[in-house]
Amino acid sequence: MADTPVYMIVNVASISDPDSYRTYEKGFFPILKKHGGEFITYDDSPDTFEGTETLTGRAIIFKFPSAEAAKAWYNDPDYQTLSEHRRGATELRFLTMVKTLPPRG
Repeated sequence: MADTPVYMIVNVASISDPDSYRTYEKGFFPILKKHGGEFITYDDSPDTFEGTETLTGRAIIFKFPSAEAAKAWYNDPDYQTLSEHRRGATELRFLTMVKTLPPRG
């Protein structure tokens, strides 16, 4: 079976240290590309139409060619070192991998 793309959906509720978060952002894209990742979009004021929870802060979406590529990105020692800037600078609500449907045959 061929690999199917996966999407990462992230909610950063707040950024308490913009300088440290900027360091994270600058280092993020080279590591994302190293693992075949593609940045899709972000939104600092997402709209929630229904539900009991409201998404606040920054919503981010990016994509990998496979779950294996996403896991390799997340477990990359360079990413883990870099992510300390995000961890110390933000309140992260979630970083979630969403799988796509496999191709129909």
